[in-house]
Amino acid sequence: MLNVFTLANGRLFQEEIESHAALADVKPVWVDLDAPTEEEKGWIVEHFGLTIPSDAVDDDLEESARFYEEDNGELHIRSDFLIDDGETPRNVRVAFILHRNILFSVHAEDLPVFRLLRLRARRIPALIDDAKDVLLKLYDADAEYSADALEGIYDHLEAVSARVLRQDVNDQAAGEALSAIAREEDLNGRVRRNVMDTRRAVSFMMRSRMLNAEQFEEARQILRDIDSLDSHSTFLFDKINFLMNATVGFININQNKIIKIFSVASVALLPPTLIASIYGMNFKVMPELDWRYGYAFAIAIMIASVAAPFIFFRRKGWLR
Repeated sequence: MLNVFTLANGRLFQEEIESHAALADVKPVWVDLDAPTEEEKGWIVEHFGLTIPSDAVDDDLEESARFYEEDNGELHIRSDFLIDDGETPRNVRVAFILHRNILFSVHAEDLPVFRLLRLRARRIPALIDDAKDVLLKLYDADAEYSADALEGIYDHLEAVSARVLRQDVNDQAAGEALSAIAREEDLNGRVRRNVMDTRRAVSFMMRSRMLNAEQFEEARQILRDIDSLDSHSTFLFDKINFLMNATVGFININQNKIIKIFSVASVALLPPTLIASIYGMNFKVMPELDWRYGYAFAIAIMIASVAAPFIFFRRKGWLR
């Protein structure tokens, strides 16, 4: 899908392009290629003279190939953007190319940050002046989206904490808590990676001296916002580790209770086993045969031998 965005009265307007001829009637400030076809890439080459690299959104790019400037002035930036859809959070690679004061973006999936910027640019006048403003506003929205994701992790961990810190945590509840904690840990790690990548991209833009004074100050503010997210992410990692250890501790306690039951049972059954073994020996005169109450006496002794350890363990508090 090929979308172009033009500026009119300080607002950003979107138009979907379905043919090469439609490009002749627009003067875009931003061209967004969402999972573009080879035909759409050909339109970009013919109309703008820009060749989209075949590895633009590959995940195995070297670090040196993610931020660079061509001899003709083209600026290439590869950044990861977060998608938190509640099911499979992931980082999606986006390729930005700044060519002749037009921002070209290439990605394989529609991104929430892009939708957020399109919504704001339509409603807020004078938000964007040129292509570099579009790129900065995308990174600004990305930092805000990451902050929202961290806030969601806070809320989910609070719900998990309320379940884990109860006294009646069984194995099923502990398993569900571990699963929820693992999901939040994965999302927190992806947010941290996304924030780190955004910081690197904004720093590269500042070092390349492509920004004017107002844009440079905005970039510095974005970096300050990103720095403020690091402490929250670190706190969440600590909270996740605490909840993980607490949940595993409850699982160990439940397992120890089971082992304790078997241990007590095995100890309690040793005396009656010994008595039964002695009475089962082949004596010349067997009490249970020569004595009328032999069997009853043997059974009573075995019951008493079982009760005695349980009474002793109960007084010691080992059965609680």
